[in-house]
Amino acid sequence: MKENFKKLTPYFIAIIAFILISVTYFSPVLEGKKIFQNDIKHFIGMAKEVNDFRAENGEEPYWTNAAFSGMPTYNLSTLYPNNFVKALDDVLRFLPRPADYLFLYLLSFFILLSVLKVEWKLAILGALAFGFSTYYIIILGVGHNAKAHAIAYMPMVLAGILLTLNKNYLWGFVLTAIAMALEVSAGHPQMTYYLLFVVLILGIVYIIDAFKEKELPAFFKSIAVLVVAVVLAIGVNAPSLLATSEYVNFSTRGKSELTINPDGSEKEKVKGLSKDYITEYSYGITETFNLFIPRFTGGGNYEDVGLDSNIYQFLKDKTDPRQAKEFAQYAPLYWGNQPIVEAPAYIGAILLFLFVLALFLAKGKLKNWLVGVVIFSILLSWGKNFNALTNLFIDFVPMYNKFRAVSSIQVLAEMAIPLLAILGLKEWFSDKNSSEVKLNVLKKALYIVGGLALIFTLFGSSLFAFEGLRDESYDKLLPGLLDAIIADRKAVFFADSLRTLILVLLSASVLWLFLKEKLKMNAAIIALGALILFDLVAVDRRYVNNEDFMSAREIDKPFVASAIDKEILKDTTYYRVANFAVDPMNDGSTSYFHNSIGGYHAAKLGRYQELFDFQIAKNNIEVLNMLNTKYFMFEDSNQRLTAQQNPDVNGNAWFVNTIKIVKNADAEILGLDSLKTKTEAIIDVRFTNDKFKTEFPKDSTATIALINYKDNHLTYNSTTSTNQFAVFSEMYYKNGWNAYVDGVLKPYYRVNYVLRGMEIPAGKHTIEFKFEPTVIKKGNTIALVSYAFLLLIPIGWFYIDKKKKNVR
Repeated sequence: MKENFKKLTPYFIAIIAFILISVTYFSPVLEGKKIFQNDIKHFIGMAKEVNDFRAENGEEPYWTNAAFSGMPTYNLSTLYPNNFVKALDDVLRFLPRPADYLFLYLLSFFILLSVLKVEWKLAILGALAFGFSTYYIIILGVGHNAKAHAIAYMPMVLAGILLTLNKNYLWGFVLTAIAMALEVSAGHPQMTYYLLFVVLILGIVYIIDAFKEKELPAFFKSIAVLVVAVVLAIGVNAPSLLATSEYVNFSTRGKSELTINPDGSEKEKVKGLSKDYITEYSYGITETFNLFIPRFTGGGNYEDVGLDSNIYQFLKDKTDPRQAKEFAQYAPLYWGNQPIVEAPAYIGAILLFLFVLALFLAKGKLKNWLVGVVIFSILLSWGKNFNALTNLFIDFVPMYNKFRAVSSIQVLAEMAIPLLAILGLKEWFSDKNSSEVKLNVLKKALYIVGGLALIFTLFGSSLFAFEGLRDESYDKLLPGLLDAIIADRKAVFFADSLRTLILVLLSASVLWLFLKEKLKMNAAIIALGALILFDLVAVDRRYVNNEDFMSAREIDKPFVASAIDKEILKDTTYYRVANFAVDPMNDGSTSYFHNSIGGYHAAKLGRYQELFDFQIAKNNIEVLNMLNTKYFMFEDSNQRLTAQQNPDVNGNAWFVNTIKIVKNADAEILGLDSLKTKTEAIIDVRFTNDKFKTEFPKDSTATIALINYKDNHLTYNSTTSTNQFAVFSEMYYKNGWNAYVDGVLKPYYRVNYVLRGMEIPAGKHTIEFKFEPTVIKKGNTIALVSYAFLLLIPIGWFYIDKKKKNVR
């Protein structure tokens, strides 16, 4: 018992250390504060209606009407049934956010290093090196929680896979299945997709090695075990995956039916997102050096350069000193090619040095794998700056064209570099290589990395122009300002280059002192850990620090109703609001109070985005009327928020007399240009047949009205003397919304490009629209079966293994 406890002690120490480090870095959480995350702020606005519905009804609506005139909530705020994976995830993320994600980073990487038999103290060092990588901290600051969540589980998934490939089949199966289930549950398909590339490169390296060593049967046995584990991991997540898979085809990530652009030009024929959109955020080739030198290309879009800066000194005599100080606090130092950069994706000067050291010291398939991952991820992160490779992947690699911001594939390098660096240190502290070999390797790494840092320190200011994309506007703003900005760009370049050089020299000194037996291994590990933490944390805190935290009340309720909001809310009927005081398609604030025609989501309904681009953006009032837009919010000439009621709004439902049949999506979207939406509707020929009626007599006594509203259940009463065709101001989504007339299921159609329409028989009737997605029930059945196998397979396996041992 004591012996087992002794074996587990290092792991308890590691976990306690990770907890303390996580809450120390994000210390305001101990005061009950929460970090301000802009994306999460808008998410709260988007999800409020769903959360209110859940609290009031004790069930999931799976649909919200508060954003984009209506959309499924599968990727917004949904609690899927029997989600035991989420329950496990909640246990692992027991710390307050965002300390929970930092803890996961550290724990997951520690598990990976432990599987690779790295000594526990060195594994803790590696975990810290991985967890404090600047990009990983930055995404917590801006609110990319799902991305951080998925990244955090990547090392754990790889640990399970490596355990299996190393023939520890039972525990490899268990760890892979659980970690992969958690990875998928994190809900960031792009990061999980990128992880697949890491696994594929690993598989290629291992199968080559297995072929050379004549161990192909063992390799394929491992693959079989991993396939079952991954299938079950996917299976337990079936409700969310099936729902997402179904929805993605109707979202902006799916294929558009249009062949034209809003300006009338021919639309680029692509499957998935356009190449321009995919590669909008492409890492510059030169910019890659900020993995090594933090502000190589200026840092983020806005940097605080202080009162000693060239910018402040230039502005203080030419403008109001307060304006000069403010500009210096948000100086536009970034001079790379990306539209927006919060901070550099800095991996660390010391870690890059140790990575290069490992290139000479480490041997074997793990090194080959990790070097391959680094090269692969960096080349693809260049995007449009390396079109030959990028276009190849967009055109031919399945699903690559479903994701944007190709620069984010660098997360793979940010995982592989510290991993190989620690494996290199493992070799350094072992007795496998002589001191002479180690000294030679140290010299090579120092000459390469230190030499590069020295070149940039001495000559860097003359090697580049330091000119950015928006620089012309600064000289127009104030002649001479751009020169001051460029001077400060050069200043931070020099300062950070010198900083990198010093850190490389210090870390090399620690290794040299160990080699000369001036430092013991533990002391060397502590010294390197201190240097790495100093290096990374100092950069991290430039961008995410205590100033980013606010009271929990301010975070949980980020929006305060304005006088205009309160005035609109006096109207308790069901309607929509168009807020043109903000960018309506990138705004979650309006959805917090109203049913908005806009919203904040990366995968809104594709047809709705097209409706906005072709019609709403061109101020087509008829389209706004048919969306039941009863109120407009905007800023007046004095930049004060004001509102105006729309007297011509169509309402929740109305009868039309004429239905225009068009041949395709192009004709349908363009037909809205001149459509009189109160009396006419437009429909794609695919929804019609020979018996489809296109004319309905005007019935002056006909009425149709919404009498009951819930997110997922709308009820109307109609009275007509003849058959009529009704248009409903609700989004058409065939995979879930069912129409009933007097309790009987009836067909309905997509009209006006995005809305619902159906023929209503004469007389008095009750019409209901119910959101009843079958995909949830189907997914739940698959999940329960997968959970059963996930539990029974390890138990059976363990029992059989034990029985075999007893027989022996």
